[in-house]
Amino acid sequence: MRFAPMGNLMTDTVLKLGSLTKRSEFLHVRDGRYAARKTVVVQMRKSEAAKDGVRAGFTATKKIGGAVVRNRCKRRLRALAREHLPTLGKPGHDYVFIARYNTASAPHEMLAQDIQKALEKLRLERHNARNS
Repeated sequence: MRFAPMGNLMTDTVLKLGSLTKRSEFLHVRDGRYAARKTVVVQMRKSEAAKDGVRAGFTATKKIGGAVVRNRCKRRLRALAREHLPTLGKPGHDYVFIARYNTASAPHEMLAQDIQKALEKLRLERHNARNS
């Protein structure tokens, strides 16, 4: 279990960061809400297992490249999620970050901005046709 750094700008509470590991957890989040950006897709769904923290999972399909490229994408997404989820994540929710074709080659600032905008959209959005 990882812990968010102190000094959370948006709230006084520090969210616990956990990870999604089982396929069933990823499939559960798939039926929730999502925000698609140019470099990343972020999915979110309420979860009893997350309790007062947030859990995150990362995935990259073979469509975007070989193992080296997929692992680079997941590493970049993991680092940015660790930075943004404590402030922009909703407590008690699971998140899945899906790498897109240009995730590996996008500038750091662009990827960070896309993740931030996607998380802000999911945090503020009420409900859509899918479950929350």
